[in-house]
Amino acid sequence: MNWTKSMRTSVSEKLTWDNLLPSEQPVYVSSLVYSFGVFTLSSLVFCIVSGVIMASKGPLWYQYSSLGDFMRSIHFWSVQAFFFFMTMHLVGQFFMGSWREGRALTWVIGVASFGLSVVTAFTGYLSRGDFFSQWNQVQSKDAFNGAGFDGFLNILNNGQVYGLHIAVLPLILMGLVAWHLIAVRSKGVVPPYQAKITEQEGDKK
Repeated sequence: MNWTKSMRTSVSEKLTWDNLLPSEQPVYVSSLVYSFGVFTLSSLVFCIVSGVIMASKGPLWYQYSSLGDFMRSIHFWSVQAFFFFMTMHLVGQFFMGSWREGRALTWVIGVASFGLSVVTAFTGYLSRGDFFSQWNQVQSKDAFNGAGFDGFLNILNNGQVYGLHIAVLPLILMGLVAWHLIAVRSKGVVPPYQAKITEQEGDKK
């Protein structure tokens, strides 16, 4: 069996239409803790759409136009909502032990997405161009120099930081989120501890 056939067989077994687009979900999925992932994804969509519009119009549009300022506020508050729901999702899934039953890779991808989101938001904050972002830009330069990262990223280079924020980092983040969603669909949502114990007791009876 060659590697292409092996991969095709593995994908067809794990990513069925019932897994990708399920028509029914377990009853415990109606809990609020299972909704934070959907809220996080919805906030990310607002971040991406508003960010694409802002990047296409340019800084002068969203800094001096009333409509551009409104779009920038949408981008700002969608980022706040994204981090709030993502933190709640991360904490909730941690206490639920979401790495159980072969879901360790799903958990690792989610944590990596969280870390990359922080870096993406940091470059976005430096791209604002106001006094506070410039001050933080200078202070970050010293931190990057001390950590030895200055050879890879020049924080004072606005073009480099802006390019990372609107092109490189969002593409990587969307790839990780897509991978995370596929992993969740292939393995299914993790059941709560109490539901697992009840199922085991039911099997014994």
